[in-house]
Amino acid sequence: MSYLEYNTKRMPAGLAKVLYLNWPLVALLIAVGCYGFVMLYSIAGGSLHPWAEPQMKRFAFGLGIMFVVAFVPLWFWRSIAGLGYVVAVLLLLGVEFFGSVGMGAKRWLEVGPLRLQPSELAKITTVMALAAYYDWLDLKKVSHPIWVVLAAVIALLPAFLVLRQPDLGTALLVALGGGVVIFAAGVHWGYFAALIGSGVALVTTVMTSRGTDWQLLKDYQFRRIDAFLDPSLDPLGAGYHINQSMIALGSGGWSGRGFMEGTQARLNFLPEKHTDFIFTTLAEEFGFVGASSLLLLYLMLIGVCLLTALRTTNRFAALMVMGIVGTFFLYFAVNMAMVMGLAPVVGVPLPLVSYGGSAMIVIMVGFGLVQSAHIHRARLPS
Repeated sequence: MSYLEYNTKRMPAGLAKVLYLNWPLVALLIAVGCYGFVMLYSIAGGSLHPWAEPQMKRFAFGLGIMFVVAFVPLWFWRSIAGLGYVVAVLLLLGVEFFGSVGMGAKRWLEVGPLRLQPSELAKITTVMALAAYYDWLDLKKVSHPIWVVLAAVIALLPAFLVLRQPDLGTALLVALGGGVVIFAAGVHWGYFAALIGSGVALVTTVMTSRGTDWQLLKDYQFRRIDAFLDPSLDPLGAGYHINQSMIALGSGGWSGRGFMEGTQARLNFLPEKHTDFIFTTLAEEFGFVGASSLLLLYLMLIGVCLLTALRTTNRFAALMVMGIVGTFFLYFAVNMAMVMGLAPVVGVPLPLVSYGGSAMIVIMVGFGLVQSAHIHRARLPS
């Protein structure tokens, strides 16, 4: 027994939980958040308004939520995982029928003064539901076809509802986050090989459907694919975003043009510079060094969380943390690949850096669950 563990057993449970918090994780989250504050300040021309100050307040609120979630025992999160999933699915169905439309998509529910985006909630609840499912399921049944199909339905149902909004980027994150939990649970690799083969067939079918009566994607989504394959086909239309992003990335060079000296962002050539394309603004002003430092912080966050997953003896906690880590990785990996022209533009923000409220709060809830797994790993009474 370590000196800390010996002394915390003699303390009130609440104080012991504070000491058992994963403080390196907290420090890394604050460091990543500061990147967002600095870039939003720069994009606004040296002003805290209209983006930096609200982002700071949301981040502080998110940190508070993370601490609250962290102190709640794991048994509680395990017990409400199914209910949370059902609520998320019902909210997604509510968006289908009663959602408000913005920028050509129906993604929000307006309840009085509140504006909710249920697809963000679905990222966490799907992971929790699958973690609880595999915690309940006998290990001998993990790779049985019936139970694998049921897990796939749990992952794909909310993803399908999100895709109908339409929100391809978030739908992919929901489905792939669920896939991470299924893989971590020990499902046989053959299912994933079959899934990859089916994915190739699906992509072929989607591309074949273009221009037919049964077209599977919206026209703007096909234009994004065209722009990804060859941005020069429509440099002022569908390819505009990626062309301007590549110019900003290239002009940053090794050490960048300097703080608040990025021409693409400040002269408004770069669209969505405070949300989806904020990484290119960072790369233009601080170059390869600045962009790589942010990537390093993200990887350190993942490493700290993976240590929690490996150390816990609770199967639900381990699978939940793996799913949250996988979703977080996909978040920034897809965004970075998107703005660098390595993936189609699918509208995925850069986590904790891009301006926005719903995504940040959900991410902080996710890290609160990671903290709960860290605090309650067979050391403290519930």
